[in-house]
Amino acid sequence: MGDPIERLKRLPWGALFQAALITVLVVMILEFLVLQTAQLSPPVARLVSALLGGSLGVISLLAIFAGIGALGVLVLEYIYQPGITLGSLWGLVLALALTLLLKTHLPLPWSLVSLNNELELIGIVIGVFLKGKPYWQSFRRW
Repeated sequence: MGDPIERLKRLPWGALFQAALITVLVVMILEFLVLQTAQLSPPVARLVSALLGGSLGVISLLAIFAGIGALGVLVLEYIYQPGITLGSLWGLVLALALTLLLKTHLPLPWSLVSLNNELELIGIVIGVFLKGKPYWQSFRRW
């Protein structure tokens, strides 16, 4: 086993953060569209409120963040297909988490998605590793 710090240095951080940034930009556009539609249509507003409130809100948030993780893997496959490994999937989780934390601190007039607790991070991990399942086999080379 090699030095873990050296393995972290060898990850494609540029591609990982580029994929995370593109993913968060797509999420920002989608949440803006959802909120604009909810403002224009009371039935959509009730639906969004029902999906994000109560006990169903926990499941919805987990699913939303799993979708963000899966979208991150899709974008990473487009940007950096040949070098995706188990290590780069974990790097993508970190890049997505940091990028979402940065988005949380931006002064935006709208926000449905922000990284506030462990549930959102668990959703990202689930999405990244469900979509990135074909790359698990490369864990021995990482």
